[in-house]
Amino acid sequence: MAQPLFLGIDVGTSAVRGCALGAAGKVAGMTAAPLPAPRQQGAAIDQEPAIWWEAVTRMLRELGRSLDLGAVARIAVDGTSGTLLLTDETGAPLSTGLMYNDARAAGEAARIKALAPPESGAHGASSALAKLLHLLREGGDARVRHAIHQADWIAGRLAGRFGWSDENNALKLGYDPVTRRWPDWIDRLEVPRHLLPDVLVPGALVGRIDPAMAGTLGLSPAVEIRAGTTDGVAAFIATRASEVGDAVTSLGTTLVVKLLSERPIFAPAQGVYSHRLGDRWLAGGASNSGGTALLAHFTAGQMEALTARIDPARPTGLDYYPLPKPGERFPIADAALPPRVTPRPSDDAVFFQGLLEGIAAIEALAYRRLEELDAPSLKRVISVGGGAKNEAWTKIRRRVLGVPVETAETTEAGFGAALLALRGGPA
Repeated sequence: MAQPLFLGIDVGTSAVRGCALGAAGKVAGMTAAPLPAPRQQGAAIDQEPAIWWEAVTRMLRELGRSLDLGAVARIAVDGTSGTLLLTDETGAPLSTGLMYNDARAAGEAARIKALAPPESGAHGASSALAKLLHLLREGGDARVRHAIHQADWIAGRLAGRFGWSDENNALKLGYDPVTRRWPDWIDRLEVPRHLLPDVLVPGALVGRIDPAMAGTLGLSPAVEIRAGTTDGVAAFIATRASEVGDAVTSLGTTLVVKLLSERPIFAPAQGVYSHRLGDRWLAGGASNSGGTALLAHFTAGQMEALTARIDPARPTGLDYYPLPKPGERFPIADAALPPRVTPRPSDDAVFFQGLLEGIAAIEALAYRRLEELDAPSLKRVISVGGGAKNEAWTKIRRRVLGVPVETAETTEAGFGAALLALRGGPA
């Protein structure tokens, strides 16, 4: 008898990716099907949901070339955060999918701002709630029964059941993860309650796959569909960070920190929010520092060459706060904060090391700020993003942070979704 497989489906911005794990959590197969770019007209960015589904079926056909799809026991789906569509009772789309970065609903965002508490995830023109209000204002179809997210719709098609979501995707639709319910202030926006999905814990059982769908896709009719999550949370799960005090630092275009906590942390003025992960919380914030601040001074090729010349064990003594331009949000909330990158030594290697040390200091300050906000003490940092590959920078960060710093083996959201399916929850 074939060993069971646990499938994660990641509906991303450029592709649908599939990752199948065995019962021990080892990757049994991975593949992807590309997605075309969404349509864009000004602030409006959308895509036909049928495009997502077609990519899912192509991905499954390709995955079936290397493993037995009949052995899949559970499936969980993650999708881009805030991507929303309207459907009828059967799940047939009655709108395009308004993408995660669609920002056409500026007027609706102003209405939400006047009513929603500062810590709500529903703020901003790109929130799912702003998109829902926009779609309703445009003129509703009498057949509309569900307002659901990208991941919900894909998993709903598999299960043959709609009108549900998960605690991570529902955050930007206005769901309150602390009280675990839809708040009363949403009623003042005249949102019909029947459109709001039932909210499940990520990994919770939705139901078995629709038998007809199982036959069409070559899957077993015994497959369990599990509630999914957002792509960002799935990528965190993929790092296997699991203990309170574990953190993930993303060293990409910007510097993003996320810390696993036993309590929620909110500081809206600094952009600090928390996603619920079962009975724990993922608290995080983002600095404007990061890769873009480095690229203001050196090309990628120059940085690679300079890395070989720096000595991580010998601090430069430079006190930098690298930013690509004035303005910072976290760990210092100051829209006019100027970059601090002087004095500049004559040796570019020393200057570059000073920049790396400066970003490491910002990272350390960010985790201290979270602790001041009642987050747990930092115990371990797992690094993701392009900067995580720079071993010299990792050594600098270990010295500055004073805790173990590791590089994640994988940050594929599909891997995180597969772990969610395997575990039956985010822990």
